[in-house]
Amino acid sequence: MSAPAYWGIAGYPIAHSLTPRLFTLVGGEVGLDAQCVFVEAGSMAEFEGNIERLDGDLWLSCTAPLKHSPQARLGVSGPEGVNAVNQLKRIDGVWSGTSTDGVGFVAACRHIGVEPNGSILRMRGGGSAARAIAAAWAAEGGRIIPVEGRRALLSGPWDEAIIADGEGLEADLAIDLDAAAGGGDSVDLPAKRQVSISYGEDATSEDFAVIMVAAQHLEAWKRLYAPSIADELPSLGQILSEL
Repeated sequence: MSAPAYWGIAGYPIAHSLTPRLFTLVGGEVGLDAQCVFVEAGSMAEFEGNIERLDGDLWLSCTAPLKHSPQARLGVSGPEGVNAVNQLKRIDGVWSGTSTDGVGFVAACRHIGVEPNGSILRMRGGGSAARAIAAAWAAEGGRIIPVEGRRALLSGPWDEAIIADGEGLEADLAIDLDAAAGGGDSVDLPAKRQVSISYGEDATSEDFAVIMVAAQHLEAWKRLYAPSIADELPSLGQILSEL
């Protein structure tokens, strides 16, 4: 297994991102090293212009506003219903990608003691992260009460998990996926517990958002970057202890 020439983060804003640190930590555990890059880009055209100087293989975590564009511009397809990617890999000039937002959310929930199977998630939003989380939560046997925010959650592989009239039900967990990036405030949602996946520069490894970004990063190594060494990767707890 060889490392790429570069790994890092792409999107905007990204100055607060933990992803380059996570690449270094995970890479160090498996004996791989690459040059860390911050690819600031507010559009796909800007992204393509900024990576022209990066010759060689490239592993990138993708955040807003780039999660949708790679599908058409780079020929990369996201999971069914999600229709977005947050992880990209370029090997010998060929792009591939996937979405790890949903599986990372599930792994983070289990880390804090919330088992999706049989649990109700009250979720505000309908964007790419919401769709990824809905798909993964439903696949694990969880139920979902959608709350419309900037966008409604559209129909998808999570349809059978939807509780259509859940206003009076108590959810086990809630999340506002319309909270602004960089630690933006969430709308309070009725639930036994509420979490956020938005984190700022003062976040710690005890914050759910940090747990999730570490979890979805590990899933990216397993599913896209280096599946051949999946058994050698550090655990989520180990990585969090080193952040």
